[in-house]
Amino acid sequence: MKSALLRGLAALVLALAASPTAFAQDYPAKPIHFVVPYPAGGPLDTVARLLGQKVSESVKQPVVVENKPGAGGNIGADMVAKAPPDGYTILMGAVATHAINPTLYKSIPYDPVKDFAPITQVASTPNVLVVNPSLPVSGVKDFIAYA
Repeated sequence: MKSALLRGLAALVLALAASPTAFAQDYPAKPIHFVVPYPAGGPLDTVARLLGQKVSESVKQPVVVENKPGAGGNIGADMVAKAPPDGYTILMGAVATHAINPTLYKSIPYDPVKDFAPITQVASTPNVLVVNPSLPVSGVKDFIAYA
């Protein structure tokens, strides 16, 4: 029993010594892409460009802001969902791509939970619900009841 244990340990040591050492690649080693799923010039695009400039200065690599508008953000989000999960293609997601579109569209080409890993919240935007003043409601509760 003792002999078998020693042979096993010896085999383990030899296997570890013979295996090539893997070194982690420095990140980032190439440009990072921020994908904005909306047209250029909008609020999310502006934030992405400002953030991209700061990230680029910090990591000493270019940050490319790429606008992929269409289908309420679904085209850009789908592109990122299908990109290699290597940290070089980052979605500047929004409430539409991850909360509204899954309920608005019958189907979307990505899973907003499984296909993405959240990194951080970059900005927040308040939403306001407004109605025509002639509508007989004075709050959300009234509006829901009216609907």
